[in-house]
Amino acid sequence: MTRFERARILLLALAAAGACSTAWSQSPSAAPPPGDAANGKRVYLAVGCFTCHGRAGQGGAYNTPTPMLAQTELPVEAFIAFIRAPAGDMPPYVESQLPDKDAADIHAFLRSLPGRRNVREVPLLNP
Repeated sequence: MTRFERARILLLALAAAGACSTAWSQSPSAAPPPGDAANGKRVYLAVGCFTCHGRAGQGGAYNTPTPMLAQTELPVEAFIAFIRAPAGDMPPYVESQLPDKDAADIHAFLRSLPGRRNVREVPLLNP
């Protein structure tokens, strides 16, 4: 798969995420995304996602800047599609390596993380 094809898949996934997240945010009775956050944390650490994205999904800079995944806005379907055909340095995770159930669990784990804190909330940074 060429870099252009990967970028195209990413753009399609992000467009789908925008459409789905808009629909999801407008539906007050929408169910939370499927998945087991506790198992997601175990799988996230076991397959090595943390080496690039951090133990708390905070992102980092392994070979290139890696995105923050905590509180991801991607719907689970777009998340799974992206990990199957990622862009950049991220390796693809095929179904035999990472079943959809485990990927959905990782998604649930990432959604459960608190995300970045406001700088004003960190006492050490505000003497």
